[in-house]
Amino acid sequence: MEIRAPYIIVGAFVLSAIVAVFGFVYWLNNVGGIGKRETYQLVFTDPVSGLLVGAGVLFNGIRVGEVTALELVPERPREVRAKIAVAEHTPVHSDTRVGLDFQGLTGVPVIALEGGDDPASPPARGPLVAEKGAGRSMTQAARDALRRVDAVLSENAAPLHSTIDNLSTFAEGLARNTSKLDGIVAGLERMTGGGTPAPRKVVYDLHAVDSFGLQHHAALPAPLIIAEPTAITHLQTQRFLFSPEEENQGFEAVQWSDSLPALVQARLLQSFENYDIAHAPFRADSGVEGASRLLIDLRRFEIVLGTQPRAIISFSAKIVDQNGQVKVAKILDDSEEMTSLTPPEAAAAFDRAFGALARELVMWVAATD
Repeated sequence: MEIRAPYIIVGAFVLSAIVAVFGFVYWLNNVGGIGKRETYQLVFTDPVSGLLVGAGVLFNGIRVGEVTALELVPERPREVRAKIAVAEHTPVHSDTRVGLDFQGLTGVPVIALEGGDDPASPPARGPLVAEKGAGRSMTQAARDALRRVDAVLSENAAPLHSTIDNLSTFAEGLARNTSKLDGIVAGLERMTGGGTPAPRKVVYDLHAVDSFGLQHHAALPAPLIIAEPTAITHLQTQRFLFSPEEENQGFEAVQWSDSLPALVQARLLQSFENYDIAHAPFRADSGVEGASRLLIDLRRFEIVLGTQPRAIISFSAKIVDQNGQVKVAKILDDSEEMTSLTPPEAAAAFDRAFGALARELVMWVAATD
């Protein structure tokens, strides 16, 4: 038994080796890459830098074969023909797209096949033509892009230089006007409710004429409509205005109770009502039709600066009939001296001037037929 044991071991080893050889051959023919293959011709119209015989062939990213031959076409110098062998049943059809892919950090080129959109397309019979630019690597593509950028910059050097100069000029202008820009931004913040809230302004008003005394003797013509006085944009404000126009310390935080045209209209209406409430004029939006109109055009409402500041109010008045004909017209103006250039004194002077003009206007209208 001891003599026969080595022969049994040797026999078992030989049988195992034979089985392993047959298994390896089977693997090579079915899985390992030397099974039944199908060959195809590929045509590249661009350089295929780095592509070698034996390079892999991928179909939708999966390796299915390798390159078996590469050759040039003498009659077509730009073309490169490649022969590939791929695994049987690889769905290479007539609409299969051909390209080059570069794998790894070193950019090893492989042929990349991509299935077409039509599953019913016939199998490929003739050569498959690669897409234009399929042979360009990322490095070559980057070089081409940089070359085009350089060409664009060269062609537009003068406009670019001019643009840079303009930006430099603009930046210098911003630097010179930083304080003004800060003021504009602060104003926008106040308008939008951001930033430090502006201090509340002191509001001043005009007063209607309450009593006409012995001058009250004639009724007002009726009906009569007073429209809001017209005025240039400069006068359509709530600020205290100055001539010559300038900012005066102490008047930044004061204003009138309404825009000047609206304020004048309201106080004139009240003055007419205080004179003759039964025949007082109507507002333009009251809906009264067939009435004459009293048109007021505000001409001045300002403080005239000088050694003796004065508050001046001036406006024209016209009574126009239903046909648009001017019946009568008059210019009214008045000025009042100010003892000091302060908001309370200015408001009081304007109030005195307005009272005199309102009284004169009411009496003039009452005397009109």
